[in-house]
Amino acid sequence: MASSPSRSRTSRALATVGFDTATDDTAVAALRGDEVVYESLLGLSEKGSPLHTTALLVEVERAAAACGGWEGVASVGVGAGPGSFTGVRVGIATARAVGLSRGLPVVGVSTLDALGLALAERGGPPSRLAVLDARRGEVFAALYGTAGERLWEPAVYRPEALAERIAGLGEQSLGAGSGAVKFREELARSGVEIPADTDPVHRIVARHICTLAAAGGGAKEAESAVPLYLRPPDAERWRERDTFPTAG
Repeated sequence: MASSPSRSRTSRALATVGFDTATDDTAVAALRGDEVVYESLLGLSEKGSPLHTTALLVEVERAAAACGGWEGVASVGVGAGPGSFTGVRVGIATARAVGLSRGLPVVGVSTLDALGLALAERGGPPSRLAVLDARRGEVFAALYGTAGERLWEPAVYRPEALAERIAGLGEQSLGAGSGAVKFREELARSGVEIPADTDPVHRIVARHICTLAAAGGGAKEAESAVPLYLRPPDAERWRERDTFPTAG
């Protein structure tokens, strides 16, 4: 998705700048009321690595510039995960730094909630399943209603366990996200309707981060943006394995 700053200055309302780096994408947007002032979605580099550390701040500054400068921004929203440990950490650290340097409140938003909001906009089945690839043969998932309200809290699942739980609903669900694409076969057998792999609904877009952050209010301090990891990072697991080796 190409960067697309808007030149419209018809509204005097202040904007929310939001971003998410919990997945392989670097997603940034600025939202003023219902107007998307700026939006960008950057995938992997030519070398196949995320652009979080090299492109995020550049895109955030572009988003602020599209709002007429930081004086036109009321708050910062950030995707708090779950997702890549490194990606979530980069996003949270950047949001806190921007909030402190600009004197702006920072609101953490679940990355799954942002995906759930995108699914709610689609219409269709009564329940919507947001599923992100968690690696290690697992997924991060949460279930949402027709208005994007959370029905199941975010959790880590084996794909077969998630499929079994969703089958227990006894109704069709609409699913999306990198985990839904990766484990399409397992979920589809349980009545989950999953759009084509190339459908943009599978990617996190930052305008949904902005929407949820703005709805969450502006009274939170920068320190309130707490990462949602759901499980220990690989490095911690490896350290525990080396410290407490299992008997062979």
